[in-house]
Amino acid sequence: MLLALLVCPLVALVSSLQVGVLKVCPHRCSCHDFSHFVDCKGRALSLVPGRIPYGTWMLDLRSNNLTEIPAASFSGLWSLRIILLSCNQLELLHVGAFEGLGFLERLDLNRNRLKHLPEDFSNGLQHLTELKLSHNRIEYLHYNSMRYLEKLEKLDLSGNQIGSMEKGVFRGLTKLRNLLLKDNSLTVIENGFFFMLQSLEALHLERNNISSIQLEAFASLRSLSLLGLNGNRLSHLTFKIFLNIQTQGTHLQLADNQWICDCDLQRVFGKVLSVRHLHVDDYSNITCSDPGSLAGSLLVAVDSQLCMAETATVLVITATVLVTVIAAVVMAERNRKKNGNQERSESDSPFDSQEK
Repeated sequence: MLLALLVCPLVALVSSLQVGVLKVCPHRCSCHDFSHFVDCKGRALSLVPGRIPYGTWMLDLRSNNLTEIPAASFSGLWSLRIILLSCNQLELLHVGAFEGLGFLERLDLNRNRLKHLPEDFSNGLQHLTELKLSHNRIEYLHYNSMRYLEKLEKLDLSGNQIGSMEKGVFRGLTKLRNLLLKDNSLTVIENGFFFMLQSLEALHLERNNISSIQLEAFASLRSLSLLGLNGNRLSHLTFKIFLNIQTQGTHLQLADNQWICDCDLQRVFGKVLSVRHLHVDDYSNITCSDPGSLAGSLLVAVDSQLCMAETATVLVITATVLVTVIAAVVMAERNRKKNGNQERSESDSPFDSQEK
């Protein structure tokens, strides 16, 4: 009985405290107790609000006027799984901005004004599975900025101004399955950019300024099923670039480039199309940019003609060589016969003089 008298008031006290916590809500935000969702979307906030309930699971801060995320802005909110920060005016993420969010799974920073990520950006975000950074102003990816995102499965960096990356910048993302780098300013895809991404299934590089791809650039991508390269500045390719992709099956998208339609290109595509695990999804839409006489023509419509001139040239050279060889043989035979006749006539001369 005594124990019951002690326990019951304690339970009542804890319950009252829990109710108090749930009723705490940031100014101008809406809190949904049962779903643990705090809705601060479109409230003209210029600062990250305080008094966020400790049990919050999802925090929506989209479409506000935030310009920075100070250090430890979400300190103590260990229950947070989703933070939505898209469509703000964020220019700066301070060191330790996301400190203490060890269980965060999804972070949306789309459509802000970020120019770079701090070196410690990934510190403490080891459970993050989805990171959205599209349509910012990022120009460069630092070697350590994504080092600890070991559980990340989707990374969206599309619509930035990325012109270069340090080799190995994605080295810690061993579980990454989807990488979006389309609509950036990349010009060269170097060996080592995608090192260690053995789980990567989709690589989107559409609409960059890519004109060159190094031979081993995709060699480590053993799970790649989709490679988007359409809308770049590729004019020629080396077959080995794609031959090095050792997967069960990879779909390639290569239209809307600046293809120079010649015999070399025809041979490369002929080889690619003959490889069982490679599939060029948009081959029927690939058009020629050069030479001028073929500009705008579909490659599939002219590919059988591209090696005809070269074949004709080879045939002419072969015929010329053959005629030259035959002529040389004929001349050699004539000279041999002529020399043989001269030798016989010289050998007959002494006998003629003796008979006289």
